[in-house]
Amino acid sequence: VQLQASGGGLVQPGGSLRLSCVASGFTFINYWMWWVRQAPGKNLEIVAGISSLGDRQNYGRSVKGRATISRNNANNTVYLQMTHLNPEDTALYYCSRDPNGVDRGQGTLVTVSS
Repeated sequence: VQLQASGGGLVQPGGSLRLSCVASGFTFINYWMWWVRQAPGKNLEIVAGISSLGDRQNYGRSVKGRATISRNNANNTVYLQMTHLNPEDTALYYCSRDPNGVDRGQGTLVTVSS
């Protein structure tokens, strides 16, 4: 299983970004996919999840209303669009096949700062 996240960077407060995660090594369409994040000194936190066909989404309380998860099963990619970013969103973002992030791959760092 390989999960490669990308799209992070430095963003100003109030800004937005779109993260991507390309999956390989398993049958992508068979799995819910999740974005999780870990801020410095904090536990892993669920950001969002999406069903295998993309018809159901779950969002963590701290990002609800600001995040949109989507997927493209044709190219084994899951996306996370986030808006109205604030410094509390600063974290390493990972994608995973489970909400606990057990098989999360290499993350992408998002830093929200002016």
